[in-house]
Amino acid sequence: MAVNLTPVSADQLAIIDGIELSVAEAGIKKANRKDVLVVRIDKGNTVAGVFTQNRFCAAPVQISKNHLDAGVQIRALVVNTGNANAGTGEDGRQRALSVCQALAGELDCAVEQILPFSTGVILEPLPADKIIQALPTRRPANWAEAAEAIMTTDTAPKATSRTLDIDGAKVSITGIAKGAGMIHPNMATMLGFVATDAPVTRPVLEQLVKEVADLSFNCISVDGDTSTNDSFILVSTGKSAAPRIDSVNHPAYAVLKAALVDVATELAQAIIRDGEGATKFISVKVEGGRSVAECKDVAYAIARSPLVKTAFFASDPNLGRLLCAIGYAGVSDLDVDRLSLYLDDVLVACNGGRNPEYKEEDGQRVMSQSEITVRVVLGRGAAQATVWTCDFSYDYVKINADYRS
Repeated sequence: MAVNLTPVSADQLAIIDGIELSVAEAGIKKANRKDVLVVRIDKGNTVAGVFTQNRFCAAPVQISKNHLDAGVQIRALVVNTGNANAGTGEDGRQRALSVCQALAGELDCAVEQILPFSTGVILEPLPADKIIQALPTRRPANWAEAAEAIMTTDTAPKATSRTLDIDGAKVSITGIAKGAGMIHPNMATMLGFVATDAPVTRPVLEQLVKEVADLSFNCISVDGDTSTNDSFILVSTGKSAAPRIDSVNHPAYAVLKAALVDVATELAQAIIRDGEGATKFISVKVEGGRSVAECKDVAYAIARSPLVKTAFFASDPNLGRLLCAIGYAGVSDLDVDRLSLYLDDVLVACNGGRNPEYKEEDGQRVMSQSEITVRVVLGRGAAQATVWTCDFSYDYVKINADYRS
């Protein structure tokens, strides 16, 4: 059961001029479910992406990176669920390319103009023939249906939109994402696709996608596992009448970036809220560090700790586990006597130990909430960072034990 994740209907999601969506049922893992998504993009677009840093990156990740590096204009994204096409070697690359070739033939474009994406079970051959056979059967879809088509262990589709004004022109942004497990940042989420009609040149879009990912998808962790298939794609159709953003110094850059970060953050947090078996949504805020990097190290030490996460599931204020995680986070010269630890507004630890005024019932009250903020004040600088995570429940084990059945 997702934690305070409100379903989004199709009429709440902005249509992006220059984008055409369609879905199909290929029966990749289960029959009678949408498991193929095609995002066709009009000419005149720009596309940029960031991908997993896992050295065992999936075949579609390798191909998408190569196609983007080729510098050609992308005409479509093709996404399948039910099979990750990872750990499949040259055969996996050829299968992914065959899907690209089939769609390229239909769209009358080069194979390099298609970006493939896959999610699902690793180390299994991609049933490319099923996908290719399903491509001609796909039907028009809206963004809500597109979000459903890329789900795996997700319990709810993840999608959101924003509209804004840039120099008197309306700009729309819509994004979808999937992910619930094997989530830990070293790029982005499992799969995330955000489209806008704002005109943006490719060099600027490439910078933008990195900055947006660092402030959103790279701030989440469900279980500490970095996926083989992580991909975050940003599409600009250029259809809005807003001025073309051709420099990071353009006045509209910061405005568009803020809106894109807002969209990506909501999607990233939705992944945590829908974490496999999650019952708690936890914000870990680390302040007073010497650098953002060390603040993130401390935040992730807390967010990754199975002992911390199980304590949150049990609503057990066993808060020594938090101090333990902070201590092994890798800040070698950390002065623990200057550190303060809070649960929401409850001061738990300070001056190197338990706050004398801390009461167990106050910690219990906070730990029983569905949304909790852990705040750590390092007392050594002005840097800060926030990471979002969830608890570990019995269901996390059940879901992953039964994943292939």
